[in-house]
Amino acid sequence: MTLAASARKVDFLPAGGSGLAHGIPPAAPGTLFVQGPEGGMRVAPDAGFTVVFGRCKPDVHVCVGAADQHVSRRHGYIRHDGARWVLSNSGRLPIRFPDRLLLGGQDAELPAEYTPLFILGPDERHLLETRIAARPRSGLADPPGTGAAELCEAGTADRDVVTPDDREALLDGRGLESEVEHLVLVALARRYLAQAPNPTPLTWVQVAEEMARVQPDAGWNWRRVARVVEKVRKRLSPRIPGLLEEEIPPPIGNALNHNLIDALLVRTTLVQSDLLLLEAPERPN
Repeated sequence: MTLAASARKVDFLPAGGSGLAHGIPPAAPGTLFVQGPEGGMRVAPDAGFTVVFGRCKPDVHVCVGAADQHVSRRHGYIRHDGARWVLSNSGRLPIRFPDRLLLGGQDAELPAEYTPLFILGPDERHLLETRIAARPRSGLADPPGTGAAELCEAGTADRDVVTPDDREALLDGRGLESEVEHLVLVALARRYLAQAPNPTPLTWVQVAEEMARVQPDAGWNWRRVARVVEKVRKRLSPRIPGLLEEEIPPPIGNALNHNLIDALLVRTTLVQSDLLLLEAPERPN
């Protein structure tokens, strides 16, 4: 089916915005959202439409890695097989799911939730965000206007969308204990979240400057930043390798913080829209 034939069930998403991690526009359950740095697609499950992504703008629906010759012109496809959304990697580079690497020629089901995917090049990684609108819950009926179907139509039904009261519990479940830890790690990972080429962690001093800009009255300095990050690394080290000095051969350099950031990105503890947290609040005149 062509795009024109299924126009009411297939829409383009504009470039920019805060990504798909913390919300999606109103959509029917099972609707697929795919977002790259230059825009994306929204496709209903019964549209009969295959989303093509890769670096060649004229030949794909979602452009990703446009300036990276290692990314294939048509790197992959996403289609609905009648029961689920399936991603096929037709490129040479692997695609990193949160829990696996999808090699060229392999297929994988997309989880029915927010999923950040990374096309892993030799020098760069390229983010492709996907999200599937939540389906109604089974079981007891919800009060009118509060069920999953109604919430999905309002663009809010998803386990990744949480209220402020639930935020601390969510962070704790992902290995963080507070909003302060989260903000420090967002600053540390700024270049990764901004998709800078060959990203490296910010230095302690640079993170302290970011924190002082966002929280000017909190007394941030590089020593406090280092203590926060080192505490997180130590707490996560039983579950994530490469976070302790004794695990890394010298010279260590940025390896410990790089490994931490990489793990938090794959586990979606850090997402691209978290960069909005680094916008300094306006101070009264």
